[in-house]
Amino acid sequence: MSESRTPLLDTIKEPADTRGLSDAQLRQLADELRVETIDAVAQTGGHLGAGLGVVELTVALHHVFDTPDDILIWDVGHQAYPHKILTGRRDRIRTLRQGGGLSGFTKRTESAYDPFGTAHSSTSISAALGFAVARDLDGRDNNVVAVIGDGAMSAGMAFEAMNNAGSVDTRLIVILNDNDMSIAPPVGAMSAYLSRLLSSRPYRGLRHFAKQLAQKMPEPLERTARRAEEYARGLITGGTLFEELGFFYVGPIDGHNLDHLLPVLKNVKEARRTNPILVHVVTQKGKGYAPAEESADKSHAVSRFDIVTGAQAKAKPNAPSYTSVFSDQLVREGERDDKIVAVTAAMPSGTGVAEFQKRFPNRCFDVGIAEQHGVTFAAGLAAAGYRPFAAIYSTFLQRAYDQVVHDVAIQKLPVRFAIDRAGLVGADGPTHAGAFDITYLASLPNFVVMAAADEAELTRMVATAARIDDRPSAFRYPRGEGEGVEIELPAEPLEIGKGRVLREGKVVALLSLGTRLGESLKAAEELTARGYSTTVADARFCKPLDEDLVCGLARNHDILITMEEGAIGGFAAHVLQCLERHKLLDEDLKVRTMMLPDVFIDHDTPKEMYAAAALNAPDIVATALSALGRAEEVEAPKLA
Repeated sequence: MSESRTPLLDTIKEPADTRGLSDAQLRQLADELRVETIDAVAQTGGHLGAGLGVVELTVALHHVFDTPDDILIWDVGHQAYPHKILTGRRDRIRTLRQGGGLSGFTKRTESAYDPFGTAHSSTSISAALGFAVARDLDGRDNNVVAVIGDGAMSAGMAFEAMNNAGSVDTRLIVILNDNDMSIAPPVGAMSAYLSRLLSSRPYRGLRHFAKQLAQKMPEPLERTARRAEEYARGLITGGTLFEELGFFYVGPIDGHNLDHLLPVLKNVKEARRTNPILVHVVTQKGKGYAPAEESADKSHAVSRFDIVTGAQAKAKPNAPSYTSVFSDQLVREGERDDKIVAVTAAMPSGTGVAEFQKRFPNRCFDVGIAEQHGVTFAAGLAAAGYRPFAAIYSTFLQRAYDQVVHDVAIQKLPVRFAIDRAGLVGADGPTHAGAFDITYLASLPNFVVMAAADEAELTRMVATAARIDDRPSAFRYPRGEGEGVEIELPAEPLEIGKGRVLREGKVVALLSLGTRLGESLKAAEELTARGYSTTVADARFCKPLDEDLVCGLARNHDILITMEEGAIGGFAAHVLQCLERHKLLDEDLKVRTMMLPDVFIDHDTPKEMYAAAALNAPDIVATALSALGRAEEVEAPKLA
């Protein structure tokens, strides 16, 4: 039997087990925790770099603070894999992001050590302030700690929360995990010494005394003394901004050096301040694993990989990804029209604008994790005569809904929304599933809303959106590979509000919006083989809806079934309203609607998630047979 590579970690069942360890043992624990994290993610895939960067911080926080009584919120939650290992979930860590396994983010229902779910960024300080105020109202004395990093501090919401927290008399600790050196000056022994000094009780007492003394001085001298002290600290530490927001700033300190981390965190824990504290910690994303340290994105998100080489396992693609198809056509449009610009919110690669950025660096804008700003920025570009494409994931666009309504739709500004990750997304689960964009966009006046059935259709929709100059437009497409269809170039723009019929039948009509079209065609083959002649149509547009197509299907078939990869209130609602308006629901027509169920579907493979949602070909067949009064045929063999 081989000797364990993690003998000390093997003895840790919960964070309390770390609190009797010596500093030397804590360093060993951190090394073993890094080994375990790498080994686990090598088997499951997931977010690797950010977690490796907070290994020492994770150990230090759980050693110093009394979690779970002390509240610890990780932001973004994909930093929390080492945290999960230390908090009683090590035996399940190799189920990470698998069906029925651990979430890739913090999740309240998963553990008492996950007090708040953080799969989208920049929410931790707001939530932590809520926990802190609730504690004060209850008369309790526990600590509340928010760890915000991996770019999350670039969002306006974080600063809104800090501004609020700085004006509230409550004890709150914010750990800024600065893992890209975007804020921090150089760190080292002097910085560590100053951080220990600034967080210590003697300095805080001296500072309090100095403030009291300054208040006894004439007002101009008091103001001068206060500013001198603040700017001296700001010059040394870079913390003037946070001080101005009302935080007591400590740092920056080396987030990989436990000799630096532990005394500062202990000082901060023991401080009984009535205003918030911010501890600025500098870490290296991918720390301790050479392939991650050397990769351009620090192994932010990876598939399964070989630990020795770092080489990731890649499924052999059958077709290009939808994201790359969008990327290619956006570049073509950029070559054709120098007014085409692209806007992304910290996701140039994920949203497919990275190639556009390389080709047209002056016409591509990464606004950081700031979707609200990004949408209004795009609206300003549109108002000034440019043709912006705002490439934002479906669930991230939710964060900017007011801007979509107020700044874009009401003013009829031609911002073009490229909505990636539409529908169910697999391992990232419900937090990243694009279930609601059809509903929340198609309900707005002045919007064109399209959904691509395949990569050829997506190419044409990009070309279509590029030419819509009188109102906003959106086109949605899923994560993953296309259908393998041929893409004809140059792309021919679509006629606005016109769908297409792919096969003709007489009994059942299947009307699909989006990539359920492939499953609809499979279902049509099955139904036709059973003797029920079936039409398949692709709506292409939810808004403006092709009412001639919808009414024609309704008048010429016994059954009309709609399919969409979206939630209730979306495409089906528009179809039903059209039928009602044309009084076609008063006839003998039977209408059935198929959409995502009214639940949040847990993470799994996309295939299994769509099976759980009952949106695959067998489900379409069963729906049609039931509407025909032939439910008993569902399991019957096909007709010859």
